[in-house]
Amino acid sequence: MRTRPAARAGQYAALLAYLVFLAFPFVWLVSTAFKPATELAGLHPTWIPRDPTLANFRQAFDEQPLLRAALNSLLTASAAALVAVAVATPTAYVMARHRGALARAATGWVVVSQAFPFVLLIIPLFLVLKNLRLIDSLPGLVLVYVVWSLPFALWMLTGYVRAVPAELEEAAAVDGAGRLRTLVSVTAPLLAPGIAATALFAFVTAWNEFFFALVLLKTPEQQTLPVLLTRFIGAEGVADLGPLAAAAFLATLPSLLVFALIQRRITGSLLAGAVKG
Repeated sequence: MRTRPAARAGQYAALLAYLVFLAFPFVWLVSTAFKPATELAGLHPTWIPRDPTLANFRQAFDEQPLLRAALNSLLTASAAALVAVAVATPTAYVMARHRGALARAATGWVVVSQAFPFVLLIIPLFLVLKNLRLIDSLPGLVLVYVVWSLPFALWMLTGYVRAVPAELEEAAAVDGAGRLRTLVSVTAPLLAPGIAATALFAFVTAWNEFFFALVLLKTPEQQTLPVLLTRFIGAEGVADLGPLAAAAFLATLPSLLVFALIQRRITGSLLAGAVKG
C-alpha cells in the first residue's frame, strides 16, 4: 500500500515528461514564428518573443504561394481519406466476417506491407502512374496516398468490425436484410468511431507526406505544402528561419483542427456506446 502513491506519482511524472517532449517542438515553432529577425539572430534565445511580430507570416506569403499549395494539400488529403475509407470499409467487413484462408492471407499482406520502405515502392508506383499518364498530377498523387494508407486502414477497420456483435447482423438477416443492407444500415453506424479514426489517419498521413509528392510532382503549381516548405531553404542550405517557422506553423493547423473535430466525434460515439451497453 505504501508504494501506490509513489508509483502513481512516477506515472504522472513520466506522463508529464512525455507531454513536454511532444510539445517542445511545436512550442518552439510557434515562438520562432513570431520573433523578429533581430531576435532570431541573437545569441540568447528566449521562449517568449520580446517583440512579437507578424512580419514572418507576411514575408512567407509574399515569397511563396502558400495558399495554392495548401489547397493542393487539402484536395489530395481529403480525396485520399474519402477513397481509402470507402474502399477499406467493405473490404474490412469481408476480412473480419469470413475467417477463411483468403482472409488470413489478406491480413498477412496488410501486416507485411507496412514493413516496405518508401524507396521500394516509388519505382513501381512511378511506372504505373506513367502508364496511366498520371505523373505530375494531383489525381495520381491521390492514388498513391490511397495505396499507401489502405493497408493500415484495413487493419484498423477490421478490428472495429470484429468488435461489432455478429448477433446484430444475424437479426438483420432474419428480418430479410442482405449483406449490403446489413453493412450500410446496421454495421456502418456502429463503425462511426472507427471510420472517423481511419479517415483522420489517412488525412494526416497525406497532408504531412513529403517524399512521394517531391518525386511525382514537378510543376510548381501542383506542389503540395510540405514540398513548398523546402523553398525557404537556400541553395547553400541556409534556412530563412522566420518565414519557414511561420509557414510550418500554418501547415500544422489543419491537422490539429481536423484531429480536434474528429476526436470529439470519436469520444462521443464511444461514450454513447458504453452507455447503451
